[in-house]
Order: sequence, then C-alpha cells, then structure tokens
Amino acid sequence: MSTFGTLFRVTTFGESHGKSVGCIVDGCPPGLSLVEADIQIQLDRRRPGQSNLTTPRDEKDKVAIQSGTESGITLGTPIGLLVPNQDQRPHDYSETDLYPRPSHADWTYLQKYSIKASSGGGRASARETIGRVAAGAIAEKYLKLVHGVEIVAFVSSVSNIAMPFINEQDERLFPEDFWELLNTIRREEVDKDAVRCPDKTVSDKMRERIHEAKEAKDSVGGTITCVIRNVPVGLGEPCFDKLEAKFAHAMLSIPATKGFEIGSGFKGTTLFGHQHNDPWVLKNDRLGTKTNNSGGTQVIM
Repeated sequence: MSTFGTLFRVTTFGESHGKSVGCIVDGCPPGLSLVEADIQIQLDRRRPGQSNLTTPRDEKDKVAIQSGTESGITLGTPIGLLVPNQDQRPHDYSETDLYPRPSHADWTYLQKYSIKASSGGGRASARETIGRVAAGAIAEKYLKLVHGVEIVAFVSSVSNIAMPFINEQDERLFPEDFWELLNTIRREEVDKDAVRCPDKTVSDKMRERIHEAKEAKDSVGGTITCVIRNVPVGLGEPCFDKLEAKFAHAMLSIPATKGFEIGSGFKGTTLFGHQHNDPWVLKNDRLGTKTNNSGGTQVIM
C-alpha cells in the first residue's frame, strides 16, 4: 500500500527516476494557512547534494501545490503536492536489469510483480520519502499551531560512533544530560551541522567515518533520535492502533530502516521492573512521571 493514516491520510506516488514524485494529503482541516514555502523549507532540509557526505544527485526538489488550497488557505479537500525529478540518469542502472543489487528491492520486486522500475529503486528509492516530508510539513504546521507540538530529530550514531547517551557501556539507563538535551534541543542547532549531530566532537568523528567509507567505495549505517514535545494526552487506540505501534509502522516503512525503539527500547530489558517503572509524581500541580523510561507512552497512549 502507498497510503498511511486514518484521519490524516497520506498517499505517496512516483518513482526514483520517473517524471515526478509527490503525495496526496487527505484529511487536513480547512482554514489552515498553507503555501509552498511552508513545505519547501522541509524539502530543502532533506534535499540531496547539500554536502559531500550525501548522495551527489542534483535535485532542486521544488514543490508545487496542485489542489486543496485557495489564496493560501486549505479548503479541507485533498491537497496534491508535486515535485519534478530533474536529475534522471537511467543509464546509470543498465547493469541492474541483468544483475540485481544486493540488499536492494530489485529482485524482490521482480519476483512479486514480474516487473520493476528499470532505473533506480523505483518506489523503494529514498526519493519516495519526498512525499512523506511534504505531508509531514503540513502535519507539523497544524500540530504546532493547534497543540504547540515541537518535533526535533538528530543523528545520534554513525557506524560505531555514537553520542555518549547511547553508549552501551553506560550502566545508567539515561544520564541526566540526555534528558536535558531532549528538553532543550532546537532544530536550528541540529541544522548547523552537516551530519545533523548536535555534539560537535562526535560529529567530527562521524564525518571522518563517512569519508573513510566513501573512499573505500562503501557505506555506513546509523541511528536517528527524535523527540516530540507537548504531545496531547490520549492519542492511540487499543489494541492494534497503539501510538507506539503506529510509530513503528511508519518508521519501519522508511527505506533501509531495520529497527525502531521508543523510550528505553531494548536496553530496558536489562532492568528489573522496579528499576524501569516510571513513578507518578506531582509536577507544577499536575500529575507526571519521575522518569520517562516508557518514552512518553503508557499502555496505548
């Protein structure tokens, strides 16, 4: 399926080296101020070729709103977003017609559909995420305006080089400076660095590792940490629509993603129950938790 969501539904379309990519957003409330610039700022953050650390593909990724708005205001009807592909290089993939690439979708798509896109990864390409980013920009604007939600993500590891708070040798589940980081970090701080890592010392090491891999004509993996602040209480439904289950569904559908953790994640399995529980406490005359090993969710919400 190419559609995700229930009330706010996103359908992405387009192939890696086709004419265009984009998405249809259905369920955005009417009356929201929305222009291309609101979406473009996020596509510019995603755009390839920003540094020698990323893919060299040369794309401007300029978005055009095709429907769903009038005079910069949403109508409550489906919003169509289109981004043309400019750097189309089908000749770069002539050999993959004969020899499927390892750990790519070439072979599996061919087996499932008896046909595949002849250039690039087709729907399995990272360019599919353009539609997600564009739709996410709309969702984020609404959530921030209505609920004050803040979303910040950053690179926390590359290869075996990681920010200190996820060091497996640390006996503490999460050190205090980790919580301080999650409470205070801003997207502007993250974007100052080409690696998108807020720790300059670690970022420099990550950059070196990426260059080493490129020189060896190889690649490396990594992890991204995301914090969402001011989330309304009560999101999520039993039993198969738990909030963390929805997160996992969305995150694991991103190309090349192989794992997802929320809160303590797998590290929490090393603790006893009394160590992992988040005790209830009063915070500014409101009920809250002393710790956040559950990652902001309890049972389903």
